[in-house]
Amino acid sequence: MKKLYSALLSLLIGTATLTAQEVEQNVEERLENFFNEYTTNTVDIGTCKLDSFHIDFRKKKLSVYVNERFAYQPFRQENVDAIYRHLGQILPGPVNYFGITLFAGGRSIDELIPNLYRRGKKDKDRLFDNLENKGAPWVTCVSRPYEITRGLEGRHIALWQSHGQYYINNHDKWGWQRPRLFCTSEDQFTQSFLLPYLIPMLENAGANVFTPRERDTQKQEVIVDNDGTLSGKGGKGSLYLDVKSRKARWEQTGLPGFAQRKRVYQDGENPFLTGTARFAKTEKKKDKAFAEWVPDIPETGEYAVYVSYQTLPNSVSDAKYLVFHAGGVTEFKVNQRIGGGTWVYLGTFTFDKGKNDYSMVILSNESKEKGVVCADAVRFGGGMGNIARGGKTSGLPRYLEGARYSAQWAGMPYSVYGGYEGKNDMNDDINVRSRTVNYLAGKSVFNPAEDGLGVPFEMSMALHSDAGFSKEDAIIGSLGIYTTDFNDGRLNAGTDRYASRDLSDILLTQLQQDIRATFNIDWTRRSMWDRNYSETRLPAVPSTIVELLSHQNFADMRLGHDPNFKFTVGRALYKAILRYICNQHGKDYTVQPLPVSHFALRFGKKNTLELSWEGEDDPLEPTAKPREYIVYTRIGHGGFDNGVRVSSPSHTVKIEPGIVYSFKVTAINRGGESFPSEILAAYKAKHEQGRVLIVNGFDRISGPAVIDTPQAAGFDLAQDPGVPYLYDISLCGSQQNFNRKAAGRQLGDSGNEYEGMKIAGNTFDYPFIHGKAIQATGKYSFVSCSDEALESGTISPEDYPIMDYILGLEKTDNSSNPSRNIYYKTFSSPMQRVLTAYCLSGGNLLVSGAYVGSDMSTSQGDREFTRNLLKYGYGNSLQTTGNDIRVQGLGRTFSIPRLPNEQAYPVTAPDCILPVPPAFPVMTYSTGNVSAATAYQGKDYRTFVMGFPFESIEEEADRNAIMASILQFLGERKK
Repeated sequence: MKKLYSALLSLLIGTATLTAQEVEQNVEERLENFFNEYTTNTVDIGTCKLDSFHIDFRKKKLSVYVNERFAYQPFRQENVDAIYRHLGQILPGPVNYFGITLFAGGRSIDELIPNLYRRGKKDKDRLFDNLENKGAPWVTCVSRPYEITRGLEGRHIALWQSHGQYYINNHDKWGWQRPRLFCTSEDQFTQSFLLPYLIPMLENAGANVFTPRERDTQKQEVIVDNDGTLSGKGGKGSLYLDVKSRKARWEQTGLPGFAQRKRVYQDGENPFLTGTARFAKTEKKKDKAFAEWVPDIPETGEYAVYVSYQTLPNSVSDAKYLVFHAGGVTEFKVNQRIGGGTWVYLGTFTFDKGKNDYSMVILSNESKEKGVVCADAVRFGGGMGNIARGGKTSGLPRYLEGARYSAQWAGMPYSVYGGYEGKNDMNDDINVRSRTVNYLAGKSVFNPAEDGLGVPFEMSMALHSDAGFSKEDAIIGSLGIYTTDFNDGRLNAGTDRYASRDLSDILLTQLQQDIRATFNIDWTRRSMWDRNYSETRLPAVPSTIVELLSHQNFADMRLGHDPNFKFTVGRALYKAILRYICNQHGKDYTVQPLPVSHFALRFGKKNTLELSWEGEDDPLEPTAKPREYIVYTRIGHGGFDNGVRVSSPSHTVKIEPGIVYSFKVTAINRGGESFPSEILAAYKAKHEQGRVLIVNGFDRISGPAVIDTPQAAGFDLAQDPGVPYLYDISLCGSQQNFNRKAAGRQLGDSGNEYEGMKIAGNTFDYPFIHGKAIQATGKYSFVSCSDEALESGTISPEDYPIMDYILGLEKTDNSSNPSRNIYYKTFSSPMQRVLTAYCLSGGNLLVSGAYVGSDMSTSQGDREFTRNLLKYGYGNSLQTTGNDIRVQGLGRTFSIPRLPNEQAYPVTAPDCILPVPPAFPVMTYSTGNVSAATAYQGKDYRTFVMGFPFESIEEEADRNAIMASILQFLGERKK
């Protein structure tokens, strides 16, 4: 009986084993098919493969392990649930009822959901719950007239942009890491996102932002130091002095400080070890001991201001700095307990040429704390590269050089920037970005074990644009990179390195959402790679590389060159960083508002101006509602002041006759401050004989002219270099190869004639230029408004006998405006109705712009408007060569710039406009002697139309004389 029982038991066990093996084989086949065929609509992750699986029949659990590619995609609770649901449907019984856990990249896919997007329990190992900087921020602007409570106040962020030019050791020359393609190089291109857009947005949210590469595009540099200043252009007459008080006197510290002993530095030479610094004890009362730095500014312009000091055992966290600039005085508090021995950025300000008593930096010994303040050098401007490699410098402005050389100039130890001992600058430059951040953050709460300067950086991001090409004009899109397999999976403060994956995921998510919504295109979100890259491996804090797009790919660059796209990208990256950091600390956030619109100035009672505008809601972000506003004022040629906070979208300002005033407005909320409005100007003449309304219709910003045919692709700078927002530092030179068949090889090859040039763009400040010419007549007062304020009826033009309509480079151009939802029409339909009513009621109109003919020649209605009302027709666009275009008329011969330059936007091909009788020509282009401007003297109204922008006239004396003649013509009494 026992033998029979044993035989039956063995048979049952064998049958059960055979069944389990069959189940496992079935499971394996179905899992392999699932992963081999797996696709996702949001990202191209390549082919996924099953690595292994384990079935625990007793505990009823299935563990599935898949290759790393499966982890390249973003995970949310929705797609995680869908994956598990699908697996449950395809797996055989009884396994389909088991608890399934899917592992990719070493973690379950549930764990790969970023904390920000989780519905339930957070992974505290990846959060900053116990990491909070208890000290004061590195730099605080005390003069800012608003508080930020739900932004990035007190946060410290590190960003950098590609590589910069570096010394190529094995070729004994300076060069770029990437080729010049589509009029740019990666090292220039990515800067055009960070410097004008992302960094200001983060700072407007209250963050302290550091970039290892030079951030100031000013080529001039003046250093004022207690150890003296090198003579030469800039700084020759600069002055340092310190004044003691009854209780405190300035003494020399026992540590080395900055001194510029030479103009060119060799590898390893540290300017912060060759000088001295001064210190004084603090006092609580004002106006006691102080140090003063007075620069001799070589050229009027904007200059970044950097200070330096030593961190001493009893340094205070509220060192008081006052920056005296062309717009007034701005106060900063600097935490000298951290960050000593390097350049510390305060802000960028306008300074007038020369040595002036209103241009200086003052450090006071006033403090709420008992201790000392330290004074070393102050630096004005970014300057030219001064680090020699191979016996020569780069010859470029410092902002175009790699971080290796900025780090040396900023006093970093040689171990930070010279790990390859001068033998491989490219590798050094890659590593120095992370190592500079680590050194600055050493001994902070986020990098406690490493020696350093104590600055509490809590994340870093590198922006690149090298990602391949497509022959089919498909968009390559965005890629994210992070590193988890380093330092036992931990960051230096003990945080799980998967915090970097969260950061990468949030950035890519925000980019794709905002680009798709704004431009109505299927922007590609590519993979997230967990790779061993220096820029994501070395940082002590959460870090990621964002490969934004491919500068090698025509379809990407059609968007990439557009300033509207750059704004969208900058805002998306800012919003992602805001959300990430606030979530890391468990804080609520508010997104800063969009710029205001419908800005207008009117004369009020007595000597006042009435300012009005409209706040804008953001359709992509419900929290970005404006709550209040800041009105900034500029007097004459000065700079803007620190602003006045107002609660409603209007403001009254008292003015003094005889002075030109300029204004710009920003919107604010608890998350920070928007970008500024356009700049409007106004002037009350002491002996007013008439009034002029200046209308700013020049809103256009765009990329270069696009060439897109079956045979050719690229960007034609000769046809139209585009209109940058404020300035453009991304262009290397004109594209030379347009052959589509050479895609991936020579297509896009470009020159280098614009490298180092900060190309002037749309400053949105042209009412001031027109207004100064009106002021010079001595007869007219003027106010100004935006074109949308005039179109909407906010401003009544009938109150002004003369209107000056500024059109600059305004035109409709869909090829360089890929969003197709921003219109830059010279005369929109509403504007045509307003101007028709204005002229027929007796108003007199001055119009100037480069495309007033060509932009109105595409429809019968537009042509009838210009011919019947304004009395001109379109001839053609002027085709000429040379740097300038010569124009004759009204007793003057003058020039307007034709090629990109640093002083004023170029007018590449202005319109030749023809008078419609009884109008008559009043100006001609020297090339071809064709009509450049027309005048019409009618019974009811008069017009003066220029086929080029008035503000592009290079000499102020010419502008003044021409405006006087125009106003005399328009202001004559009708008979």
